[in-house]
Amino acid sequence: MPAPTHIRPHPATRAGVDSRLPWWALALPTVAFAALLVLILNPSDAQAATGDPLITHLFEWVQQLISR
Repeated sequence: MPAPTHIRPHPATRAGVDSRLPWWALALPTVAFAALLVLILNPSDAQAATGDPLITHLFEWVQQLISR
């Protein structure tokens, strides 16, 4: 007597698991790359104690964009 075959209700995906990435999996490396690129393009601003707080202005700008 042959055993009944079971058919899957959903077709299998290519990767076998959910292959969608969360938003931060792309955002974090992009931000890190941009920060390193800025440091490479203008290494004189990469000093520890500068008179112009460029990074502070950048963070304030990002905070203002997020809070809108």
